[in-house]
Amino acid sequence: VFGLSSVAQVVLGSGDFGQHLSINLAFGIGVTLGIHAAGGISGAHLNAAITITHCILGNLPWRKLPAYLIGQFLGSFTAAATVFGLYYDALYDYTKGNFTVTGPTATASIFSTYPAPYVSLPGAFFTEFTATAMLLLGILVIHDEKNNGALKGTQALLTGILVLGIGLGMGLNTGYAINPSRDLPPRVFTAIAGWGMDVFTAGDHWWWVPITAPTLGSLAGVLIHKLFIDFHNQPNPKSGNEKGQTVVETS
Repeated sequence: VFGLSSVAQVVLGSGDFGQHLSINLAFGIGVTLGIHAAGGISGAHLNAAITITHCILGNLPWRKLPAYLIGQFLGSFTAAATVFGLYYDALYDYTKGNFTVTGPTATASIFSTYPAPYVSLPGAFFTEFTATAMLLLGILVIHDEKNNGALKGTQALLTGILVLGIGLGMGLNTGYAINPSRDLPPRVFTAIAGWGMDVFTAGDHWWWVPITAPTLGSLAGVLIHKLFIDFHNQPNPKSGNEKGQTVVETS
């Protein structure tokens, strides 16, 4: 709701009520609050790519995957419907009742991501892959208690800042979906609500990229963390408490 409504305000307000930064901030705030809301109940699985990654790694039973994905889908779909109702009058005023995916009064991008006209499909795929790899790498670093993990209670805020950083630096090409659950349900909603099947054919049938690229990028982020951080931060039985003592003295 926070993220999509911020996009709606920027688009429908013709840039007078926000800019790219306000969208990035709103998505970061939404992620932070989502983690606070669901963290203690489910671990705050807000991203299907991350949930699937946890299942592959054995951190989450596969039998729980459908429930998590359904919850994510319903949450995101409901958010799109809420923002549609919130800005229904503004949508009609801006488009004269003609909801389009492309063109001077295109509004489908309020709800889901679409690639910039100059970006090739491989380039867009690589953008989503890289951005999601950075997301996972950042999340793992924030929660890595064996390394220099975040202070307890600050993880949600830092994850929101992480999403803000990704949007600030990697949002130009594709709008940084980095989450199948954030992109597909609102796309389905727009197909039903008046934008039609163009939402699936636009951008050279772009819709499947925000599903597959983030999932593969999520796995890549875990691999990078394992190879370059986690494997080099294992406790050494011979060293006793030397490393811990060093950390204390440095602090």
